[in-house]
Amino acid sequence: MLSKAKELQAKMKSAQEMIKKIEVEGTAGGNLVTVVLTGNYEIKSIKISEEAKKETLDIITDLIAAAYNDAKDNLKKKSNEEISKITGGLNLPTDFKLPF
Repeated sequence: MLSKAKELQAKMKSAQEMIKKIEVEGTAGGNLVTVVLTGNYEIKSIKISEEAKKETLDIITDLIAAAYNDAKDNLKKKSNEEISKITGGLNLPTDFKLPF
């Protein structure tokens, strides 16, 4: 059983490294703002459409925040899909670590 746990731990570590390389997109305002987020929750890019640039700074700020939150939700879903592939459906968190 210990060897199975260590094997799972190695697979989880591999999955965590793979997740860091994932990039997801989040949008807001009907694609007025797009945020690209990496697997470790860093913003890679923000695209603001010409249409959005006509809005007030408060609205643009809200659109950026909403697009980031959409990207964050998409990243959580994608991360959980990748972890599920590794664990065979066990519902483990992406930061799961075994005490070995």
